[in-house]
Amino acid sequence: MFDPEIETLPWREQVRLDDQFYRQQIEYLLARSRFYRRKLEAAGFATADKIGGLAAIAELPLTEKSEIRANCSAADPMGTHVAAPSSEIVRIYSTSGTTGTPSYIPLTAGDLDNWVTTSARSYSASGIRPGDVIVSTYNAGPFVAGAALAAFDRMGLCHIPVGTGNTERLMAAIRLLRPAAAVMTPSYAVYLGEWAAERDFDLRGSSVRRLLVAGEPGGGEPKFRARLEEAWGAKVTEAMGIGDIGVSLWGECEEQCGMHLGARGFVHAELIDPETAAPIALEDGARGELVLTHLQHRAAPMLRFRTRDHVEMWTSTCRCGRTAPRVRCIGRTDDLLIVRGVNVFPSAIRDVVNEFAPAVSGVILVRPIATGPRQEPPLPVSVELGKDSEGGPGLAANIEKRIREVLVVSTRIEVLPWGSLQRSEYKSKLVQRVE
Repeated sequence: MFDPEIETLPWREQVRLDDQFYRQQIEYLLARSRFYRRKLEAAGFATADKIGGLAAIAELPLTEKSEIRANCSAADPMGTHVAAPSSEIVRIYSTSGTTGTPSYIPLTAGDLDNWVTTSARSYSASGIRPGDVIVSTYNAGPFVAGAALAAFDRMGLCHIPVGTGNTERLMAAIRLLRPAAAVMTPSYAVYLGEWAAERDFDLRGSSVRRLLVAGEPGGGEPKFRARLEEAWGAKVTEAMGIGDIGVSLWGECEEQCGMHLGARGFVHAELIDPETAAPIALEDGARGELVLTHLQHRAAPMLRFRTRDHVEMWTSTCRCGRTAPRVRCIGRTDDLLIVRGVNVFPSAIRDVVNEFAPAVSGVILVRPIATGPRQEPPLPVSVELGKDSEGGPGLAANIEKRIREVLVVSTRIEVLPWGSLQRSEYKSKLVQRVE
């Protein structure tokens, strides 16, 4: 463990400490954040006494990403929620800006240090140790993932940064420098497995014994994980972060039973019903949308931020000894489809399809017909055959039957030849929506 005394602290004691941090954070927000001062006053919470402690946090309004974007302007390019003076800001990350102007995420020196500490806890859980050699594939410079790379230094690792899209260079590094671990997106890990097989590169026989995946769901899907472990001959663990809150907030340990909250003491986690926003009690097996609140943040603190990540949570102490809650990401709201009242995430469809390997490659594409989340059955899904697989006449029907049994959703499976669906050296899209 990176911080054994903290990571094994009884959770009840952690909550007591977090309540103190939260009350101080509320005082700071009311004094320094124009956005939250107006938002809380409008909701009837003008004073810290009125707001209270963590036990009453569900009474406060939620924060939407769209609200943050709406409060950015030429005068306030980072938003009116920024609470620290420019003289205290030491780093400004950005989002990719694929939907327009990038969002900017400022950090003070203390914020940055907390992010690196959080990432070090999360990645240490995977079993990597000081002195290990690790190769990373993120082009992380301008983005929040850059803080995660700094965690490798904090952990005492020998870090080989390669970046995305440099497959030949990456494989040369694995062959010549013999790293013990590799860090990448699940999609890229799949792509590399296929790349190696086509070129007789012995990936299973390489030095890599730990594969750390992050950036998108997949690493926690049982069949998908098994496929990666078979291709790489390595144990797969996953990590997860939220740009506006922190990088690598959650990290999975070697028990592979959910990602631990590495940001304990820095971030408070809640679950809500995604449709009603009602709070959901945290307990083993609880499912809902993840909502996060900063506890010790200065530059641009978030209060009850809706992540739009749907997760399953466990609160019991893990066999590894860590006491923080664990989560597994089920999917994103953006990808959620509702078929005759049944909620289904494309990642769940992929996990069922992977049961049919090696007849299928595991690469799928859901092609909803209607705009928006609500769809009429059967839901069209393209499924790619495995390499050298002919599939057989009953394959599509068998996949449709199995999806109906597991997910209670009717689909229309289109079987495509190997190589028909696009691969990615970063993240893969599982849904192709109509224009």
